[in-house]
Amino acid sequence: MKPIYFICLFFLVTSCKKTDRTLTKITAKNITIDSTLMASPEIENVITPYKEKLIGEMERVLTYTTIDLTKQSTQMQSSLGNLMADLCVEMANPMFKEKTATTIDFAMFNNGGLRASIAAGNVTKESAFKLMPFDNELVVVNLSGDKVEELINYFIRNQSAHPLSKNINLRIKENGYDLKINGEKFDKNKTYAVLTSDYLQTGGDGMVFFKNPEQLTNLNYKVRDAVIDYFEKSDTLKFSIDNRVTIE
Repeated sequence: MKPIYFICLFFLVTSCKKTDRTLTKITAKNITIDSTLMASPEIENVITPYKEKLIGEMERVLTYTTIDLTKQSTQMQSSLGNLMADLCVEMANPMFKEKTATTIDFAMFNNGGLRASIAAGNVTKESAFKLMPFDNELVVVNLSGDKVEELINYFIRNQSAHPLSKNINLRIKENGYDLKINGEKFDKNKTYAVLTSDYLQTGGDGMVFFKNPEQLTNLNYKVRDAVIDYFEKSDTLKFSIDNRVTIE
């Protein structure tokens, strides 16, 4: 019995012995995803109801426009830009007033942030997502008079239809400009509450004048949600190319 006992003991010890393992080879296989790859009926059955619901929601009509709304510049304004700036002020002002007991003086956004035009006719929820595909939020920055001057100089220097709200009346002259805000002559000694996006507030698109404001108020309200909410409460979208910017 002893030889058998020692043999069993030997195999027990050697089987428990720690061994070092070294990776010597990695193999991979490419799977081509094309028309020859068959869909899984089980997965399709699970996905289809959600897909149909999403498509239905995106195709839901929110409002109507009689003309195409585009970024095409007319006197450094655009139909789409004016609409965007104005609707954001309208939707954000009650939130800002509730937080601070004051109101927004004006809004400025960037022309490049408008990602798609809106064609004449029914305006769907998908139109809002195409216009604003990013999750940028609305913020209000309290800017000194010097910072507002930087903002206006940036706007004039870029010669682009960056969306300005109708609270602004900017008359660009050959050797300078005249500026009114909410009907009153610009006062360099005042502080102004300016609505913009969190992306621009951090200096996006070169708008460094929004950085380090005297006060920053985050409204926790996405720009896209403001667009959708405004569209839903409007029977027909209205805009105007007006005197918020004039060039002499």
